[in-house]
Amino acid sequence: MATNFLVHEKIWFDKFKYDDAERKFYEQMNGPVAASSRQSSGPGASSGPSGDHSELIVRIASLEVENQNLRGVVQDLQQAIARLEARLSTLEKSSPTHRATAPQTQHVSPMRQAEPPAKKVATPAEDDEDNDIDLFGSEEEEEDKEAARLREERLRQYAEKKARKPSLVAKSSILLDVKPWDDETDMAQLEACVRSIQLDGLVWGGSKLVPVGYGIRKLQIQCVVEDDKVGTDLLEEEITKFEEHVQSVDIAAFNKI
Repeated sequence: MATNFLVHEKIWFDKFKYDDAERKFYEQMNGPVAASSRQSSGPGASSGPSGDHSELIVRIASLEVENQNLRGVVQDLQQAIARLEARLSTLEKSSPTHRATAPQTQHVSPMRQAEPPAKKVATPAEDDEDNDIDLFGSEEEEEDKEAARLREERLRQYAEKKARKPSLVAKSSILLDVKPWDDETDMAQLEACVRSIQLDGLVWGGSKLVPVGYGIRKLQIQCVVEDDKVGTDLLEEEITKFEEHVQSVDIAAFNKI
């Protein structure tokens, strides 16, 4: 009676065989991890084998990308550490290391009071030695004297050099018109009289006779004078002293040199 009842019922007695076959299939395709994850998720957890397979591929791809990124970060960190180590070693080689030693502390027993040092009585010889000490620094005084001597020597040399250097002398070029009394005046004698004037800072130049009119000619003579020593007034005064030959003196041209 019970057997007949079970025959008419739709019961899946060999389900475990299909489960094993499905597990082996997924193990062959995706490995044991995918099969175990499918078994742990249960029959109603996913939408089917194709959905689990695509999700697994996406996760693996994302993990590979993350792994590559992590590898790049690790390589950058390793390079930075290597550069820092090289720089540190270079600094250690270039700069001397100074090791600071810890000061030694003197342990004094609290029960024992330190005795004050005995005052040393100075002898007459030591007093004389103290008096011989130059508190103001005799070496510095000698250095100051030497520096002052060098400064004075350089100033003296500069003054001598400046005195030997010729200074610029202001000069002028003057063209004079010397007019005689009439046409009977000896113009050669008049020129000789003018050139006979000799002054410090006066140099005579070329000359020529220029006709004025009615047979009268004037003497046009060039000269160079030093402005500080010879002036135009002095020249006119000296030339007009020859009253027998010279009527007047005019300045035709005056140029600074």
